[in-house]
Amino acid sequence: MSNITSNVRTLYWDRDALVLIDQCALPQRLDYVRCASVAAIADAIRTMVVRGAPAIGIAAAYGVVLAASAAYKTHRDDWQVAVARELDLLRAARPTAVNLAWAIDSMVEQFQRIQGDPSTSLLAHANDLFQADVAANLAMGELGAALLGSANQVITHCNAGALATAGYGTALGVIRSAWKVGKLEHVFATETRPWLQGARLTAWELHADNIPVTLIADSAAAHLMSRGNISWVITGADRVAANGDTANKIGTYSLAVNARAHGVRFMVVAPLSTIDRTTAQGSDIPIEERPGDELLAFHEQRIAAPGVDAYNPVFDTTPAELIDVLVTQKGVVHNPNLESIRQLFETQN
Repeated sequence: MSNITSNVRTLYWDRDALVLIDQCALPQRLDYVRCASVAAIADAIRTMVVRGAPAIGIAAAYGVVLAASAAYKTHRDDWQVAVARELDLLRAARPTAVNLAWAIDSMVEQFQRIQGDPSTSLLAHANDLFQADVAANLAMGELGAALLGSANQVITHCNAGALATAGYGTALGVIRSAWKVGKLEHVFATETRPWLQGARLTAWELHADNIPVTLIADSAAAHLMSRGNISWVITGADRVAANGDTANKIGTYSLAVNARAHGVRFMVVAPLSTIDRTTAQGSDIPIEERPGDELLAFHEQRIAAPGVDAYNPVFDTTPAELIDVLVTQKGVVHNPNLESIRQLFETQN
């Protein structure tokens, strides 16, 4: 991997604060934001300074460390009660990415084991979640790359790379691993409207790793598939329902429909923490809507006529029947459905 991938960290703990790459500033500037409070982390998640389901989860875990440490200083005898409001603030930061609640719940499970100051033990658990995410991404990279033939040209959407995780990436982890073993020829990255994560982040990551990447408009994907050169669409996920339906960045559903129409295989890469077995199907997944100004303006310059309104859902749901393979760190699920996902979890027990 390049120096960008190995040395530039999406997030890290430094002297009682969480440090984040400001993903709103990329690729023009490489800025960092230091978050020393739960409110600061929640704001960073909400404003997309940090984004990507796994990265949001890890950031939230460190937010619990800050929340518990502050609560212990002011409510030593009942800090576990006092911390509840701060945790609610974190949970509400973004609704679709299930890793957010998963990480907070994992941290809260540690509370009953703690006596005295919770800071040290909670920080150790947050660090464990961080390292586990990196390990999961590396494992998924190898499992996904093994599914590819040779000389693949692929399309990826949004950013599911090192910037969206603790490191290496989910969808881009597969792409990185495929490139290293000579199975990848070229990557086409959709620009990913309206926040342009593909243009600003994915293209930046791949270019930094010297992986051949070409940017395309979201609406150019079907045309590219029709030319017969694309073998796979590879995406990440923000939530996978119990039946295999998958919520991901808006535009993913369109890619899946077009992939099926053109005989292109469709791969979703996500850790087990992204699978929400309490959500039965995709229609039950809450879909975040963001301000219409993200569509109506660009860099504060109005691009639509005054008075025009906008509908801005930032995720959509891809039905399981359009997904050829779901790659997790614990195994590969072909044609995911309720039963195959249930079996995936049973093998972990």
